[in-house]
Amino acid sequence: MGGAMDSSLSELMLCDQAIVARAEVPHDACDPIGALRRAMGDVRLALVLFFVTPKADFEALMVEAARVFVDSRCVGCTTAGEIGMSGYAEGSIVAVGFAADHFHAVLQVVTPLSELDSTACVSQTVRARAWLATQAGQSLPNEFAFLAVDGLSLKEDELVAAIAAGLGPMPLFGGSAADGERFAQTLISCDGVTLRNAAVVCLMRTDCPVRVFRLDHFQPTDRRMVVTDADPARRIVHQINAEVAAQEYARILGCRIDELTPSTFAENPVVVRIGGQHHVRAIQCAEANGDLQFFSAIDEGLVLTLAQSQDMAAHLEHELAGLGAETPPLAVLACDCILRRTEVQQRQIGPEISRILAAHRVVGFSTYGEQINGLHVNQTMTGVAIYPPIGR
Repeated sequence: MGGAMDSSLSELMLCDQAIVARAEVPHDACDPIGALRRAMGDVRLALVLFFVTPKADFEALMVEAARVFVDSRCVGCTTAGEIGMSGYAEGSIVAVGFAADHFHAVLQVVTPLSELDSTACVSQTVRARAWLATQAGQSLPNEFAFLAVDGLSLKEDELVAAIAAGLGPMPLFGGSAADGERFAQTLISCDGVTLRNAAVVCLMRTDCPVRVFRLDHFQPTDRRMVVTDADPARRIVHQINAEVAAQEYARILGCRIDELTPSTFAENPVVVRIGGQHHVRAIQCAEANGDLQFFSAIDEGLVLTLAQSQDMAAHLEHELAGLGAETPPLAVLACDCILRRTEVQQRQIGPEISRILAAHRVVGFSTYGEQINGLHVNQTMTGVAIYPPIGR
């Protein structure tokens, strides 16, 4: 009986892999792209996403990916850590492939982000979505879009607002490419060409039901502060409540300014209220002059609310279980903020978080920021749950 159950489980996993193929290799493996191709089997893939550790030679790998996956569109980005088959990973290349029998993809490249024309971007997105509808036909009725964007561009807020406007009702999620903890160079690739100062939007149609989601484990407190002096273009806050920003933030926390560390920022984020929901505006660092550098849009007059962390593991388990309450997903593709990983390390709950991610078939990468529909957010997980086609 046990053998029969094991055989059925193996058949189910192979069948799932034939719709959304997932694979992972160490970056220093012999022929890593070839190993990924072999792990994915002989399935014809419409699109393959690659989440690549910054330890790897990204440019060479992406050239090889386009050569090996010759019949597939290939999109890649660098990471601040990967989410692989066993949960959190470091030094890996994670690949996710979408079977051509169940998915159709149209890619939109936006570059250079430093000269982003929002009106032109909206028009470009409208055309891409119309082309996708023409190509995919009626047999692939469900849709979503995935965005990979240069995480050092400081253009995510403006970009995602424009793309969402062009997409209309198509749900969008994404992540900002990262560079570990170095914050030096973040890279994107499209069909073997490495791009800087750029973004790639993957517009998808599928016969698989999908659910785009966002989650974070923070609860707003009653402690509020107002940004009174800022440089929005550089995401820098000079003053909070008319006081030096880092000094005032430390006072509200009840600590000294020299005690502000990445762990402090990860455990004590601030949130803003948009559309009836709270969204994290994460602090990247405190500068020597007392400025606070943020990961996303900030402006004078913005009211920030200090948030309190809930049990991350319990919250993650609850949210992911909810995604599979009726039907377990074939896979969950996720963009997970670097600050969530920082908190996991600080609290020493890595094995527990990895167990939860693996159990719910989550793959993806750690980011410098996340996107959900028209918003750029932080300290959040965004993603899409992909379910078996109806009647399968």
